[in-house]
Amino acid sequence: MVVYNQTRGLRNNNPGNIEKGEKWLGLAPEQPDARFATFTKPEYGIRALAKLLLNYERLYNITTVAGIINRWAPGHENPTDAYVQFVARAAGVKATETINVRQKLPHLVRAIIQFENGIQPYPDEVINAGIQMA
Repeated sequence: MVVYNQTRGLRNNNPGNIEKGEKWLGLAPEQPDARFATFTKPEYGIRALAKLLLNYERLYNITTVAGIINRWAPGHENPTDAYVQFVARAAGVKATETINVRQKLPHLVRAIIQFENGIQPYPDEVINAGIQMA
């Protein structure tokens, strides 16, 4: 069922707006969006978001909000500087401060969802369930 009063990310249970390509756990059998993955429930979309952030740290040694968001939301299609500042404020850190991504994951995930969708509608239980699955 398509809900038209929601943002694309919320409609797709993909609040981080992750593009198609990976074989993510919890992908919906039908993928109606031409560009972004659709998940069966938001916890799976949050899991994918969290896994990507953890991989940025583990695989690429990206340990600052500025580094994370510049990779997540490249400037050619996003207001990346504003995005970096928004997420850094939400995480309570400076944009270029080295962080432990796992420790800051709840803050990072919530802020990315808020910036991507204009709202962050998920209760802590949903956010935490997605992060736990990561």
